[in-house]
Amino acid sequence: MKAPIYSKEGKKKGDLVLNPGIFNVRVNDRLIELVRNAYSANLRRGTADTKTRKEVRGGGKKPWRQKGTGRSRHGSSRSPIWRGGGTVFGPHPRDYSVRMSKEIRRKALLSVLSLRAGQKNVLVLEDVKLESPKTKEFVDIVKSLPLAGKHSLCIVKEVEPNLKRASRNLRRLIEIARATDFSAYDVLQHEKLVIEHEALPLIENRLLPSANLVEISDIQGENDKS
Repeated sequence: MKAPIYSKEGKKKGDLVLNPGIFNVRVNDRLIELVRNAYSANLRRGTADTKTRKEVRGGGKKPWRQKGTGRSRHGSSRSPIWRGGGTVFGPHPRDYSVRMSKEIRRKALLSVLSLRAGQKNVLVLEDVKLESPKTKEFVDIVKSLPLAGKHSLCIVKEVEPNLKRASRNLRRLIEIARATDFSAYDVLQHEKLVIEHEALPLIENRLLPSANLVEISDIQGENDKS
């Protein structure tokens, strides 16, 4: 699995071989669906609340006498069948959060990274450091890359102050995330993935245990010998 590598001026420097343990694993569609739903649920505030008949102000007096009026019997004007009455089975504050294990989050992130790599939507940028905190300087870098106007995610080693200030007005075009913080949900929300070259080792250290790194290096060594 390879990805093109570009300079800040938009010049293609060649192709970079991506780690197959991260960008070329089996894509688990069911796991991606579960994680997407879990992250979406965790974003819900759960503060919606409606009043039941006992919480609506008023209604203490019987609207009219029980018999002799020709009308149906009612004991309160705050009954759910009255206008201005309480709500039946309405929402109340609750916690929508879903707990996911660290291993599930790791495997889901591997799946979505492999998905984007398989779609040829991953590119590597040599450097994202800016000389000034001006939006124009960052816009020039973004426009020089073959992103086709797609909503993109830029993964960097560290969000420097200049980059943070220059990119905060461009969230509809591109968002910035640290290599140690981004999630599978972040990748799924963006069609294109721009990875700073210095961020790749951090992603590998985060997603691949030391045992897996040894196994992968051994396999690559055997392939080179063959």
